[in-house]
Amino acid sequence: MTDAFRDRIDLTVTVNGEEVEATVPAGRHLIDFLRLDLGLTGSHAGCEHGVCGACTVVVDGQAVRGCLTLAAQLEGAEVWTVEGLTDTAAIADLQEAFVARNALQCGYCTPGMLVSAKALLERGGVPSREEIREHISGNYCRCTGYEAIVDAIETTAKARAERTTA
Repeated sequence: MTDAFRDRIDLTVTVNGEEVEATVPAGRHLIDFLRLDLGLTGSHAGCEHGVCGACTVVVDGQAVRGCLTLAAQLEGAEVWTVEGLTDTAAIADLQEAFVARNALQCGYCTPGMLVSAKALLERGGVPSREEIREHISGNYCRCTGYEAIVDAIETTAKARAERTTA
């Protein structure tokens, strides 16, 4: 075992709107901090190489891969997981669209896909289907073929745009 895993660091971070103080191994990844230390298991540890996107969370407004980010990098940061976004209803319309379009078949990729889609939709406007595909290209889904996911994101973007112009 390397010193990076024996050494521990003190960390203060805001997770889903609540300040958290923790002492964690220096080499602990964000996804493990969330799942093991905080019990937030909505984000999944998939490939652990940053390829699949199942571990996607929001850090200081940016969608990031939890398996590629060290907890030590989070000092003073604001982190939102799918649990926090769900609890605040920030993605309620997006979740409803995923259900309506059956864009969540096995559900493994869904939390990361929702978080990635949230980041795209926060830009405002209605992205093209190509822009949606490009934005979610870092989130791997084995079940849906992506069409239903793109439909759900597009539907949500259009509905949000209509609400802001009404």
